[in-house]
Amino acid sequence: MSNFTESLAHLDSYISARVPVIGMRTIEQQRALRLLREAATQARRSSMPFWIYTRATGLRDLRTNAPVHDDRSLTGAMDFAAAQFSSRANATVVFVDPDHLEDDTPVTRHIAELARLADNNSGSIVLITDAPIWSGLQRLGMSLHLDLPDTDEMYGTLSGFLSDHQGHIPIEWDENDARRAAEFLSGVTEAECINLMATIAAKGSILKSDVLGLAQAKDRIFSDLTGLERVHLKESDYTVGGLTSLREWLRRKHDMMHADLRDTELRPPRGVLLVGVPGCGKSLSAKAISHEWRLPLYRLDMASIHGKYLGESEGRFREALAMADRVAPCILWIDEIEKGLAGRDDMSGVPQRIIGQFLFWLQESRSRAFVVATANDIRSLPPELLRKGRFDELFFVDLPDGEDRKEIIELYYRRYLKTDPDREQVDRLVDLSEGFAGSDIESTLHDAGQEAYRCGGADRLKPSFLLDAFANTVPLSRVNPEQIEEIRAWGRERAVPAGRTATSTAAGSAGPARRIVFMDE
Repeated sequence: MSNFTESLAHLDSYISARVPVIGMRTIEQQRALRLLREAATQARRSSMPFWIYTRATGLRDLRTNAPVHDDRSLTGAMDFAAAQFSSRANATVVFVDPDHLEDDTPVTRHIAELARLADNNSGSIVLITDAPIWSGLQRLGMSLHLDLPDTDEMYGTLSGFLSDHQGHIPIEWDENDARRAAEFLSGVTEAECINLMATIAAKGSILKSDVLGLAQAKDRIFSDLTGLERVHLKESDYTVGGLTSLREWLRRKHDMMHADLRDTELRPPRGVLLVGVPGCGKSLSAKAISHEWRLPLYRLDMASIHGKYLGESEGRFREALAMADRVAPCILWIDEIEKGLAGRDDMSGVPQRIIGQFLFWLQESRSRAFVVATANDIRSLPPELLRKGRFDELFFVDLPDGEDRKEIIELYYRRYLKTDPDREQVDRLVDLSEGFAGSDIESTLHDAGQEAYRCGGADRLKPSFLLDAFANTVPLSRVNPEQIEEIRAWGRERAVPAGRTATSTAAGSAGPARRIVFMDE
């Protein structure tokens, strides 16, 4: 049952019961009015009068839209309602978005008096608003929340739009395409859906490629969001060197991210937690996934959600997760997640409540918001976050081995020196970069690129410059070997390796070798 159908059933029962005050919360006024007209035009209510008041049109008949009162003020409309409730039974007056409903104000007091008057003669007041209603008024009746269209209702809207344009422009979509588009448009209003489809149709055709294009078009609606930072990618964010196992796993998840799962018990991919050595590509992976999957990237800054007032942090975090559901399909990047979830011994209880909110959302949300969470300080992560089922997988990003370093060197060599490297030179740089993180390699080759620019081109660099640059670079694995080895020791035993091997070692930081003996039967 769609949300619209379910809301209509609730509204119908409230009107039949002659509830004095019916509060309808929604951000879609036109959809709410369509809901009311369907309820009002049923045959059994043909003798019941329905009037509607809006600031723009004043007081009108809900069914015929004919004006019934010259005074367009709210006070005039309430005076008219009082006269009708006093003189006739079963009257219903609808007020659309009146001001000052949230608190105890003269307006809410006036409406409360109207409600008591209506109750004496089987009348009803319907309040359509996107704001909360004062509790003293709401307790006189019942409330109804008209949510945004679900996928079934969105599919109906899309089908109607496609039917209206059939024969006028070329349309390549079939039913499956419309179903996928309906899922992608989850979180937008009915009007926003029509606007997005009209924008696509305005180019003269509706192609199969436009299904995925809806994700980018939808992103423009939510370009400025509270709690989430939209990350605009540069071309340099598109490629990650190494991390072979992670990249292969992501390719499989990509298929599921866009699959039609309506007739299955499966849910869309939830996300991945990347832990490991700093500078080895965890944050860059989120950007590369966004580019490869053609989905917008939003960053949730855990450090910025904390407020100074009671309940403020939890409220901000809850709003950010709710917004992630609305903007889906998307990539939700949570960088250094341990910073927002640390402080388990905090007597305020804020970190514990935030952890609880996040775990519940990971477990229950069915939106196509794919989480890429990264962490450097593994010891600060709550154990319940690491349990299987919270994320789809936990990957450990280790220092790159020789093959991965070769791929990373070639990647950044081409980027910064604008030429292909010599194979023999690459092999020597691979040897010199033992223990380097990906960021160490990038930084060194960036310096080489600056020197090449200063000299007039890579061909004018001294042959020894790159070798000396790599030899003189001191990577983090040698600056802080104890901390790095502690991180690596944790990851070897507790997570899936993101690279092609889990046993690559840095000079001077190798852990104890492990041996597995298979006994002959």
